Amino acid sequence: MVAPLGIALIGGGIFMKEQHLPAALACPQISVRAVWSRSLKSAEETAKILADAGTPVDVYSGESGVEKSYDDILKREDITGLVLALPILDQPIYIEKALAAGKHVLAEKPIAKDLDTAIKLIEYYKKVSIETKATLAIAENFRFMKGWTYAAEEIKKLGRVTGFVVRLNSMMQTDNKYYNTPWRTKPEHQGGFLLDGGVHYTAAIRTLLGEDDAVADVIALTSLVTSHLPPKDTINAILQTKSGVLGSYIHSVGTTMQAFDFHVACEHGYVKAGSDKVVTVCGLGADAKTEEKTFEKSFGVKEEVQAWAEALISGEPHPDQTPELALGDLELLEKMLTSGDQDGTRQRLEYQ
Repeated sequence: MVAPLGIALIGGGIFMKEQHLPAALACPQISVRAVWSRSLKSAEETAKILADAGTPVDVYSGESGVEKSYDDILKREDITGLVLALPILDQPIYIEKALAAGKHVLAEKPIAKDLDTAIKLIEYYKKVSIETKATLAIAENFRFMKGWTYAAEEIKKLGRVTGFVVRLNSMMQTDNKYYNTPWRTKPEHQGGFLLDGGVHYTAAIRTLLGEDDAVADVIALTSLVTSHLPPKDTINAILQTKSGVLGSYIHSVGTTMQAFDFHVACEHGYVKAGSDKVVTVCGLGADAKTEEKTFEKSFGVKEEVQAWAEALISGEPHPDQTPELALGDLELLEKMLTSGDQDGTRQRLEYQ
């Protein structure tokens, strides 16, 4: 049996503590050896959770001084890879340092704050990995929720795609635990919560449409409905695929309405997709047959960490964790935001 690979958890935020940490503990192929956070307090909190679970680790932080910095983690030969969950603006520089040190990286989505930064990061990765052999994987947990992949297969069975509707309505309130982090409350990245959460949804619709119906053009209008959610909290967009199919994409984090709908219409029926329930309707009217498939609820994080660990051992990157795939998720969202900033100017996509 192969010994578990030593890893470090980088970041001590909510998602790291609640999702990545238990996912790492549940994965037999890896062993957490160290934690790092910008604040010592956060790093110690993360370490305590691990210790209470029977996994004592070394603590590093941005406040710990000599021999306990991020760079010191990168010097450790017993640490093969890092799981990163850091603020959007900060993450790329930590990724680059890790890759230069020969450490494999699983980094939280989005890949970067914007396309330019993401493209530069991918170019750097391709260059440095030739020498270090380090790999970069982007953690998009929606791709590891069974409902989306099942729905994509159901769509293929129903013939040519003829249209689609994405409708995502909610209210991000000020008492939400994810709202009350400084980099989210006063975002310096485009779209605010529309970017942070929105790449999940662009990943989902891209999974459903597949390569043959990849989005080619977008036209969108954006607005700020609720003042505590700058710079924008609402997108209303029309998407056109490379095959000419039209679809609508509505996403608001600042509305009193509630919706979570992914509907794809095909020649011979339609699919209502979700992470844990998929409804397939084949046929029309009285002759239509409806099938419902449910899956155990999962955030997909344990599955994505397991997939990453297996990829490290096999030496073959997982196809659902490539930086190029994450670039496409980011591009689709960024082009909608850009169109909105330009009063609905059509935007052409390049990385789908």
